[in-house]
Amino acid sequence: MTGEGSATPAGGSGGRIAWGGWLLVSLLVIAADQFTKLRVTEALELYERVPVLPFFDLVRLHNTGAAFSFLAGASGWQNWLFTAVAVVVSAAVFWWLTRLPRKGRDLLALGLALLLGGAIGNLIDRLLYGHVVDFLLLHYQGWSWPAFNLADSAITGGVLLVLFDGLVLDRYRNRS
Repeated sequence: MTGEGSATPAGGSGGRIAWGGWLLVSLLVIAADQFTKLRVTEALELYERVPVLPFFDLVRLHNTGAAFSFLAGASGWQNWLFTAVAVVVSAAVFWWLTRLPRKGRDLLALGLALLLGGAIGNLIDRLLYGHVVDFLLLHYQGWSWPAFNLADSAITGGVLLVLFDGLVLDRYRNRS
C-alpha cells in the first residue's frame, strides 16, 4: 500500500504533512539571515550607511526593541521579554507545522516555515548580542521605513501567507 495518502512522513502519522522539508526552509532562512548579518557587521560600522539605489541603503543598526524599534529605549528588560516571546512563538509555530494535514496546506506550511526561520534568526541575535542587527533601509525623500533584516522579511512574508491561507483559502476549502 504505497498511495499518496498512505506514506508515513518522517516523525509523523500517515495523515500528517512531511514537515522535515519545511524545516529545511526554516534552516535556509536562518542561515541566510545570519550570513547577511555577519557580512554587514564585518563590512559596516554601527550607523554607517551605504547607498545602493535612490530609495534603498544598507545601514548597520542594532535594535534592542521589537518591530519598528518598539521599546528600544527601555532599560534592557525588553530584550528578555522579546527573547521569551520568540521562544514561545517558535515552539508554537513548530508544533503547528508538525500537526498540519498531509494534503492541501502547502501555502500554510511555507508561511509557518518562513515565520519559524525568521523568529529563530532574530532570536539568535538577541541571545548572542542582546540586540538584533538590522541593515535594510527603504527611504524616499525625507521619509524612511524602519530598518529591517532578512529574518524580519521572512516573518512578514510568513504572516502574510498564514493570513492568506486562513482568510482566503479556507473559504474555498469550506465550500468543498
